[in-house]
Amino acid sequence: MSGGIAAYKACELLRQLTESGHDVTVVPTAAALQFVGAPTWAALSGKPVSTQVWDRVHEVPHVRIGQSADIVVIAPATADLLAKAAHGLADDLLTNTLLTARCPVVFAPAMHTEMWEHPATQANVETLRSRGAHVIEPAEGRLTGADTGKGRLPDPADIFAFVMHQLNGAERSLDLSGRRVVISAGGTREYLDPVRFLGNRSSGLQGYALASTAAARGAAVTLIAANVSLPDPDGVAVTHVETTAQLQEAVVAASRDADAVVMAAAPADFRPDHVSSAKIKKDDAGSVPHISLVQNPDILAGLVRDRIPGQIIVGFAAETGDETGGVLDHAKAKLARKGCDLLVVNDVSGGKVFGESENQAVILSTDGAQVSVPRASKAAISDAIWDHVVPRLRPID
Repeated sequence: MSGGIAAYKACELLRQLTESGHDVTVVPTAAALQFVGAPTWAALSGKPVSTQVWDRVHEVPHVRIGQSADIVVIAPATADLLAKAAHGLADDLLTNTLLTARCPVVFAPAMHTEMWEHPATQANVETLRSRGAHVIEPAEGRLTGADTGKGRLPDPADIFAFVMHQLNGAERSLDLSGRRVVISAGGTREYLDPVRFLGNRSSGLQGYALASTAAARGAAVTLIAANVSLPDPDGVAVTHVETTAQLQEAVVAASRDADAVVMAAAPADFRPDHVSSAKIKKDDAGSVPHISLVQNPDILAGLVRDRIPGQIIVGFAAETGDETGGVLDHAKAKLARKGCDLLVVNDVSGGKVFGESENQAVILSTDGAQVSVPRASKAAISDAIWDHVVPRLRPID
């Protein structure tokens, strides 16, 4: 870690890494120890902590640490550290480690907005990315003092998830590089009056996981989020919407030049044909208002109909079985109707899947393939989906 106030947040990242069974060596800069002292890092990691190449010289730490690492994570990465890394400077143990590392290197920047946006910093970030390093986009929010803006250290849980993705799938880590993908998430609302609405139970967790994993695999990601109470994923452009009409407008606009579109959102199939301008009141007689519904546009079918050549479109089907057929019977019929390339099927009988951290799915494709994805985290399910999308993408010119 380098010398920024966000160094204290790295304690939580270290805890997550060690508790998940990883062997972690903490390499701070001298400035970092002004914020969190060496005894803290030594206690949390179970290893001695040093900033200089002169300690334990017989072990050649400035070479051995980088050579033996499976991944190097700099959190926080200050503007100064990014500059040194981009220009190959090596004046302490951390910067020497960066020069000897041949594993994935992840930078989690943290600095004031003006520093992040400065042309010098942006040029350094571009240089590092061009060499294969991963520079996570900083988050937006409260900075040091009263300032707010882009430059906040990403949440330690998000950094941890990114690191785990790199460790668990290094061979596919950048297979979406140079691609633009659009993902929808959440559930739309159709208002009856200023207070009430028709909606569904979609939490948006799967769509957000799809966005995060796509960004980790190198894609430029646009996420259209419908009524989702989740923090925006780092490194993802997010548009927030409420209704099905708004979702359709945003997805269509974002998809005009996308390589892949994944409709993980759950749009409402129907909407009231009239929205009351005032709250609908109960009366003493106990009468119930009559609500007439009309059908919403079919966003997925419209995307398939109007897609650009070579664009891959993925639909989702949250299904339950009934007297007319089972979950997969209904899903296969939906795939035939919609015409998308892949359909991800979730059995939601009894309210399963909604709001849960794990999922299981069946991926259907237009060529008749049917792949079952066993129960796993929604991030792992997302990677399985992208694994099916990547081979179908058109070659990059």
